[in-house]
Amino acid sequence: LSFPMLTLLSMFYYICLRRRSRSGTRGEALTSRRAVESGQRAAMPVSVEVEQYTKEVLDFSSHYGSENSMSYTMWNLAGAPNVYPSSGDFTQTAVFRAYGTWWEQCASAPRPFRRTPKGFYSQDYVELGFEEPVYPTAVEVFETYYPGAIVQILACSYNPFSQNPPTDVRWEVLWSGEPTKALTPQARQFSPKIKHISFPTNLLRLEVNSSLMDYYTELDAVILRGVKEKPMLALYKMPIIDINDLSDSEEELCDLGGPFRQGAEGKTQKTGNGYFDRLPYELIQLILSHLTLPDLCRLAQSCKLLHQHCCDPLQYTQLSLQPYWARLSDASLGHLQSRCTLLQRLNLSWTGNRGALTLTGFSSFMKACGLSLVCLEMSCCHFLNEACLEVISQTCPRLQELNLSSCDRLHPQAFTHISKLTRLRRLVLYRTKIEQTAILSILTFCMELRHLNLGSCVRIEDYDVVASMLAARCRSLCSLDLWRCRNLTDRGLAELVSGCRMLEELDLGWCPTLQSSTGCFQHLARSLPRLRKLFLTANRTVCDSDIEELAAGCPSLQHLDILGTRLVSSASLKKLLQSCPRIVLLDVSFCSQIDVRVVQELSGLFPNVAIKKSFTH
Repeated sequence: LSFPMLTLLSMFYYICLRRRSRSGTRGEALTSRRAVESGQRAAMPVSVEVEQYTKEVLDFSSHYGSENSMSYTMWNLAGAPNVYPSSGDFTQTAVFRAYGTWWEQCASAPRPFRRTPKGFYSQDYVELGFEEPVYPTAVEVFETYYPGAIVQILACSYNPFSQNPPTDVRWEVLWSGEPTKALTPQARQFSPKIKHISFPTNLLRLEVNSSLMDYYTELDAVILRGVKEKPMLALYKMPIIDINDLSDSEEELCDLGGPFRQGAEGKTQKTGNGYFDRLPYELIQLILSHLTLPDLCRLAQSCKLLHQHCCDPLQYTQLSLQPYWARLSDASLGHLQSRCTLLQRLNLSWTGNRGALTLTGFSSFMKACGLSLVCLEMSCCHFLNEACLEVISQTCPRLQELNLSSCDRLHPQAFTHISKLTRLRRLVLYRTKIEQTAILSILTFCMELRHLNLGSCVRIEDYDVVASMLAARCRSLCSLDLWRCRNLTDRGLAELVSGCRMLEELDLGWCPTLQSSTGCFQHLARSLPRLRKLFLTANRTVCDSDIEELAAGCPSLQHLDILGTRLVSSASLKKLLQSCPRIVLLDVSFCSQIDVRVVQELSGLFPNVAIKKSFTH
């Protein structure tokens, strides 16, 4: 190398060390330099790999099963495999609540949030605790039916079984990928190549996206492999330094506030920003609206002009913080608070757990930003307590949509505050501990409800009384989810469909007290001409006369689930498909009179209908 080239490299190395010294001590910088120069390796002790199955299922966003049994629940992920290597639909597996894209097409589905990062695919999650903290070397997931839904695996520094949890909870992504669809629904052992992390863990989180699945994904067990000591031969790596990040001082950030500046003699001097500030204010706002939230916050630090645009409250009328659940804290909300004075739609789902958000931080944000709020998504927010719901009821007078799905640690008394939100049109209480007194109070005062989800709300004692109240107070109801309600009878259903004739979606899956012999399903079909979705899942009594009545009275039907019935023939299904040309989903799994040959025949006659027929080997 020539002398000038050596001089240039020496200067570059000197600048790198100066930059490094600002982010660490002088000793750290010198140690880094010596490590690189000598190529030294930090010798670590050899450790034996530990293999362990899930000890406990700690948290999850949804499951197909009941809160009072083990069938199709996330709790089946604890312990060794129950089903693998067999394939098929088995009750001993873990199954999430939904699959495919059909649920996004329903009237009850929430509108998507703008600015959701393209790389955020997660729709559901499950968190698993293991006996011993280890440095992960592999994660193996036993998928026994329609594999391919897992999109992310994360590890946490928090030990769920420790008596002294850390104050700083860290999450690291071990692996991530896009949603996929396996070539066959057969069982497989999924073990992606994972990233090595700097801390031991016994808490894993699987996130899934089932949108490409033709049927429910079923998981059987999870293995965590790892070592108790840090892996040997850990080579020290010099931090990567961007050549564009070598300025001597942060004060050198230039102000791009105008394409021209006035010189000392009044002459115009071009600053070279490409006339950016000559653009109309609204056009710059439109350009910035395509940025993700982190990019918007970074851009705000670049110059005064862009800081003004990036902090404009009009950029924050919608805010989805769900993709950033692992990093969100009280400080994050405090930073965003001044920008969100015009906030209308807020998604805090999955955030704030394990102390990341507190009542103080949440209350401060809601008091500053809740006035214009019309939509609040808070599924799986376990930091919520009664005081938080009271704050929502006091600070969000215009709220129309509230999602508390799987907030299963909220005390039953807390739900009474929802009755103060009299403008509510959509309320999701899936898997919560709401009791009868609270839901009746809500229905008394929230008469504008259009969409109500009470799926798996096992503490409601008498659903007939709830149905009667709905019929009397919420006559404009459009969708109602009563999935796995255990005590709705034909009397309550008759009163419901007579009073709520605007219903387009009705989920009565796994409601065992409804019997076709009472004529309740035929009365339903005659009373709800606008019906588009009907789930009668696992009701063994559904028969041909019910299907024929649906064919005659519900021409707009699109989704029908009659899984498990033994009394429906291929002839009545053919008549239904002929009379209801909009049907796109028909689940006839475990229908004893509908075999594979019948499904193939109907699929040939009606190619636009997805006819589901699960199997068991």
